[in-house]
This record gives sequence, structure tokens and C-alpha cells, in this order.
Amino acid sequence: MHLGREARFFTLCLFLVLQCFVASKSAPAQSSSTPAATPQAQTAPPAPAQTPEERARVIREAQARVNARRQARIAQVIRETYGYKFEGYFGGGYLRFRPGDSLQKNNEAGWNIGVTDYIKPNLGVTIDVRGYYGEAYIGNNPYGIFLPSISQYSFLFGPQYRVYAKPKLAVSLQGLAGFGHGNFDTGTGGLPASYLGLYNNGTAFSFSLAAPVDYNLSPNLAARITPTYLFSNYGSSIQNNLGFNAGVVYRWGKK
Repeated sequence: MHLGREARFFTLCLFLVLQCFVASKSAPAQSSSTPAATPQAQTAPPAPAQTPEERARVIREAQARVNARRQARIAQVIRETYGYKFEGYFGGGYLRFRPGDSLQKNNEAGWNIGVTDYIKPNLGVTIDVRGYYGEAYIGNNPYGIFLPSISQYSFLFGPQYRVYAKPKLAVSLQGLAGFGHGNFDTGTGGLPASYLGLYNNGTAFSFSLAAPVDYNLSPNLAARITPTYLFSNYGSSIQNNLGFNAGVVYRWGKK
């Protein structure tokens, strides 16, 4: 009887120990299965909206930067195009010329060649040579010579100044002086030119005023047209001759 009570007491104690062991095992499992609370994500505060004045200022600053870069590129092209020390030109021309005091003006075709040395960025010294050829209209005369051939040559020297320079276009002013030589009896068959009302052969003072206009094909190559006034003094008379020259320009030799 006493032994039975001890057995029951021992069984009860073992049951309580097992219950405590099971309880200690289930507690961590429950805690681990419970999802951890995640901290609430923090969001940055929204940037303040620009005012219309601020947006206009930003646009103006951006446009100013674009314009500054564009002007820098244009300035660089102008320096490259007009930074050469020498330019040579050649081409053909046209001139209205009166070969005698009592004769009408005739059309003459010609050639023109020259070199300019730029001693300053826009100021140069030019040497120019040109020749013109035509036929003088004589009209009725007892010698049966109606369209004798004539020619003139000019040798000129003087300043040239560039007054306008852009990447594609340039305009200059040119004032040249020197002398001209006229041949007026080459088509008279040996008859003195004065018999037909022509000026006598000779050399006379001459000067030219012109405005060369260049269209640039590349930094050192351009097409040129030059309206021209040519003064000559054959036969002690004054000839006011108008025409133009056209041709190409080649630049070389950096300053």
C-alpha cells in the first residue's frame, strides 16, 4: 500500500517534468513563426514647385549658353577663313570703254590677276594686272575699216580693306592706281589710229575703284565678283569705264 502511493507520486512528477519540457520547446517555435514587424518606409518630402519666374530664368540661362557656344564657333570659323596672309585671284572680266572722243562705247572682254598681302588683319596691299580686248565701232569711213581690234592693259597697285567678314561672305573696298597701255592700231592694217578717230597708242595714268565680294567655298577658297570703275587718260582725255571681274580667290600663308 505504501509502495503504491510512491509509484503514483513518481508518475505525477514525471508527467509534470514532461509538460514543462514540451512548453519550453513550443514557445521559441511560436515566437519564430510570428513575422517581424517591418519598419514603415520613409518617403522624401516632395521638391517645391518652380515659380514661373524661376522657369523663365532657367530657360534664359540655357539659351544664353547655346548662343555663346554658337558665337564661339562662328568666331573660330572667321579666324580660320581670314587668318591667311596672302590671297591670289584670277578670272575674267567685262568693260565698257570709249576708244575715241567721237566714238561710241564698245564692249570688251578681259582677264584679271592679282595678289594681296595682308599687313593687318583686314588691310592688305594689292598688285593687280588686267587686260581688255574688243572691237571699236567706227562707222562709215573712206578706208573701209569698220571694226578694228583694240586692247588695253592696266598695271595697278594699292590698298584693299575688308569691311565685312562672315563665315560665308566677305566684302572689301579696293583703290588701285598705276598706268595703262592702249593698243588702238592693231586692227587698222597699218593706218594710223587717229585717222579713224581712235586714240593713238600710248601709256597713260589709270586708277580703279572696286568692291570685291567673296563667297567662301572653304576657308582658303572663294568665288569672287568685283564691280569695277576704271579711270584712264588716253589721248589726254578722260575715260570713265564701268565693268566687273569674276573669278576665284585662293588664300595661303598663315599670319
